[in-house]
Amino acid sequence: MSERRRTPRPTRRYPWLRPGGANRADAAPRPAPAPPGPPRDEQRTTAAEGTPREPDERSVVDAAVYRDGRRVGTPGTLAATYRRLREETGAMAWIGLYRPSEAELLSLAEEFDLHKLAIEDALEAHQRPKLERYGETLFVVLRAARYLDAPEEVDFGELHVFVGPDFVITVRHGAAPDLSAVRARMESTPELLALGPEAVLYAILDAVVDGYAPVVAGVQNDIDEIETEVFRGDPEVSRRIYELSREMVEFQRATRPLVGMLHGLMAGFDKYGTDEELQRYLRDVADHVTHTSERVDGFRSALTDILAVNATLVTQQQNAEMRALAEAGFEQNEEVKKISAWAAILFAPTLVGTIYGMNFTHMPELDWVWGYPFAIVLMAVVCVSLYVIFKRRGWL
Repeated sequence: MSERRRTPRPTRRYPWLRPGGANRADAAPRPAPAPPGPPRDEQRTTAAEGTPREPDERSVVDAAVYRDGRRVGTPGTLAATYRRLREETGAMAWIGLYRPSEAELLSLAEEFDLHKLAIEDALEAHQRPKLERYGETLFVVLRAARYLDAPEEVDFGELHVFVGPDFVITVRHGAAPDLSAVRARMESTPELLALGPEAVLYAILDAVVDGYAPVVAGVQNDIDEIETEVFRGDPEVSRRIYELSREMVEFQRATRPLVGMLHGLMAGFDKYGTDEELQRYLRDVADHVTHTSERVDGFRSALTDILAVNATLVTQQQNAEMRALAEAGFEQNEEVKKISAWAAILFAPTLVGTIYGMNFTHMPELDWVWGYPFAIVLMAVVCVSLYVIFKRRGWL
C-alpha cells in the first residue's frame, strides 16, 4: 500500500485524538484548493485496459460533509467527498460503508493516511473489540448485537470505526447497529455534532451499547423459559441451554472489552482535553456497559447452574427408570418361578401316568392288585413334596 502525506487542513483538531495532546495552533495553513481535475484516486489505471479505474462504491451507504454541526454536502462518491472536504474550511466528513471492497478501503487509506494494519483488520473482519491509536487516528472495533424473536437467538455484527481530526469512517460487517438512526440523531442535535468526530464516536458507542438492552431482555426471557422446561423434564432443553451458553460467550466477548476501552478513554479526559459534555456522555455509556457486562456474566453463571441442575434431574429420572425396570424384572422373575414350580409339580404325575399308559404286555405293575392305588399315592407324594420344597424357597 502506497503512503502519502495528506495536505494539512486548518480544521478543528481534537486534542484527545492526537498523541500527547499537541496543540493545533502551530499547524501549517491550508493551501488554496487545487484547480478542477480528476482526483488522485480517479487517476489510477489498470495495466490491462489503460483506462481510469474507480473503486467500486456500491457499499457506500452515506457520505456527508458537516460544518458547525450541519450537513453542507452529500457527495455521491468517495472522490467527491474528498474534494468537498478539501474545499470546506473547518469541516468534517462522515463516511458510512457496508462491507466495502479492498479498492474502497485502499482509497480511504491513501486519502486519510489510515494505517495498513487497521485496513487489514477492516478487510478481514472477525476482530475482537479493541481501541488502537495510530498517530492522529483512532481505530475502534465494536461488536453489536440484536435479538431475533422468531428463532430466539442473538445475532452479532461487527463495526469498525476510524476517527480522525476531521473525519469519521464506519465500516459495518453485519445488520447491527443501525447507523442511519445514529446519523439522524446527530443531525437533529447540531450542537452535539458540532463537537466533532469524537461526538460521533460517542453516538456510535451509545447506539451499540443501547442495542444490548433488548438482547439482555430477550436472554432473560429465554432463561426463564429454560428453567420451566428443565423442571418440566423437556428432553430438548439441554441443547437449548448449550446453544444459549455459546451465545453468552460471544456476548461476553463483545461487552467485556468495551469496559476497558471506555475506562481508557475516561482516563485520558484531562490529558487530551475532552469536552466536559462529552465526558458526561461517555461516563454514562461506561456505566451502561458495566451494567450489561455484569448481567451477561450473571447469565452465563445462571446457565451453568441450570445445566448442572438439569444434569442432576436427568440422572435422577434415569435412576428412577432403571429402578422401575429392575422392579418390573423382579416381579417378572417371581412370576416365572411360580410358573416353573407349578410346572414341576404337574410334571411328576404326568410322568407316572405316561409310563403306566404305554400299555406294553410285559409290565409287572399291570397285573398287580395294588398297582393303581400305588401309582396314585406315588403321584400325590411327589406333588406334595415338590410343593413343600418350592414353598420353603419362596417360589410359591
